Amino acid sequence: MNLKTYPAQFWLLCAGSFFFFGSFNMILPELPEFLTNLGGADYKGLILSLFTLTAMVSRPFSGKLADTIGRIPVMIVGSVVCIMCSFIYPALTSIYGFFVLRFFHGFSTGFTPTGFTAYIADIVPIDRRGEAMGLLSTFGTLGMAGSPAIGGWISYHYSLDALFYCSSLFGFIAVMIFSGVKETLTSQEPFHRNHLKIKKEDWFEKRVLMPCIIMALSSISFGTIVTLVPDLSSSLGMTNKGAVFTGFSLASVAVRIAAGKISDKYGRKSVLYFSTVLISTAMLIIGLAEKQWLLWTGGVLYGMAYGMNSPTLFAWVTDLSDENNRGRAFGSIYISLEFGIMIGALLSGFIFAYLPGNFVLPFSAAAGFSMLSFLYLLVTQSK
Repeated sequence: MNLKTYPAQFWLLCAGSFFFFGSFNMILPELPEFLTNLGGADYKGLILSLFTLTAMVSRPFSGKLADTIGRIPVMIVGSVVCIMCSFIYPALTSIYGFFVLRFFHGFSTGFTPTGFTAYIADIVPIDRRGEAMGLLSTFGTLGMAGSPAIGGWISYHYSLDALFYCSSLFGFIAVMIFSGVKETLTSQEPFHRNHLKIKKEDWFEKRVLMPCIIMALSSISFGTIVTLVPDLSSSLGMTNKGAVFTGFSLASVAVRIAAGKISDKYGRKSVLYFSTVLISTAMLIIGLAEKQWLLWTGGVLYGMAYGMNSPTLFAWVTDLSDENNRGRAFGSIYISLEFGIMIGALLSGFIFAYLPGNFVLPFSAAAGFSMLSFLYLLVTQSK
């Protein structure tokens, strides 16, 4: 891999992705306990669901704005929301306030990733799209990988309040990085309130339907993991609930660049066949885990599968999208991602019902949805 292939802006965006994803993932493993302390133990499935619902609803706005006022303003708006929300968490005293804040916090992921993914697609060479998306997602995943363990350490040795303030700091660094990058949208328009008027076609880019379906079905597993793995880790005697997240994120990092290069050379579907089956296998192993080493094994396999799946799908979207509607196309794939995560969080919480040891069924259901995405690939390939 020739690093000189990519301009300096690319590496700055990668660094911004690291701090942005680190900001909101840092607090994720500790939120179930935080909500329990507020008296909302029965509503843990909504922690991720409300967040992803807001992100999903905001995608058409962020996609349209990225294609009109520019990529960078969209990145900065999302990061500023992240900073503000993390500062407010320590002041919460009610379940209602918690869920209102989670709702608004979702706007951060509804905006920033849409902006920097479209930006990267603007500047990378056509024959390096898979590799470039693999690199971008590697930095984001490194932020996701390290931050939960850091968050767990800060929470254990200091306090939850200190954790939230550290999350804000990460968001602030992301804003500083994004502010120093040159805009790539050549036909920038000044912001006008008409830009917030969303038409039917702004909700979804039809060109990218196939990768969006695969993304929705396969990402149900991620919603299941984020919702249930903290409880499963505790039931197996693990004190740091973020450790497994770090393990699967590092495994994801290890394969992302190679998977992107393979998809550039042999096609997107060749990678997706393998990744969707591996997601299903990992879900079954995690659901059946009665020892810590089995949970770690399933987590590492899932990380590898997700590391192949995600950048390949984003590269496929870049292939299919019209450059004039690139923000809308990436908004569509993110909507699919968040829809899958939301369904996974709600469904797994409903099936699990927070009964001790009832982990097999929700993880088996997630495995089944991933196999549906594999079958969909087979059917479309045969046609």
